[in-house]
Amino acid sequence: MTKAERAEFVHRRLAELYPETPIPLDHRDAFTLLVAVLLSAQCTDERVNKVTPGLFALADTPQRMQDIPVEEIQAAIRSCGLAPRKARAISELSRLLVENHEGEVPDSLAALEALPGVGHKTASVVISQAFGVPAFPVDTHIHRLAQRWKLASGKNVADTEQSLKKLFPEESWNQVHLRIIFYGRQHCTARGCDGMICEICRTLFHGRKSPVRTKKA
Repeated sequence: MTKAERAEFVHRRLAELYPETPIPLDHRDAFTLLVAVLLSAQCTDERVNKVTPGLFALADTPQRMQDIPVEEIQAAIRSCGLAPRKARAISELSRLLVENHEGEVPDSLAALEALPGVGHKTASVVISQAFGVPAFPVDTHIHRLAQRWKLASGKNVADTEQSLKKLFPEESWNQVHLRIIFYGRQHCTARGCDGMICEICRTLFHGRKSPVRTKKA
């Protein structure tokens, strides 16, 4: 198969496996999604979903969150890891949303990336899932599978993002990135598949003889 043919197969098969693409992080609006995605760095979605109800009981808007002491935010998110840094970021970005954006989460990558604790991946998730803007956030699962399926070189996350954007239709980016994550968690895991075990790896590379060594994100 050519790279384009592999991408077409992946696109079709993932749509069959995951016709629905619910966002794994529980949230109510753009702000609670932004905070949840920020918390998910080096933390599982399951853990974030256990933490956010308590945090959002304290405050679930920028206006309220900016008034919560950082120490209280940190206590609420302690089990997520990197709690001191994340607590400061949540407090400061809430203040900046109120001061610079009338308390609303902006719908542009540049404005989101200017907020504390918000990198390119977090910003991409928010604009895609909260505002429907086409984006292709790349996490560790996507970075790993893109290499196993020879859709990207694995040189770095930015290169993987650009490669996948070229291979998949823009109108599908918001669904495809979630579908790859779902598949990577369930079937093509870091230890459970080495590029020769899961269904898609076996279909794309039925003659593959040796494990694929992937570069980390």
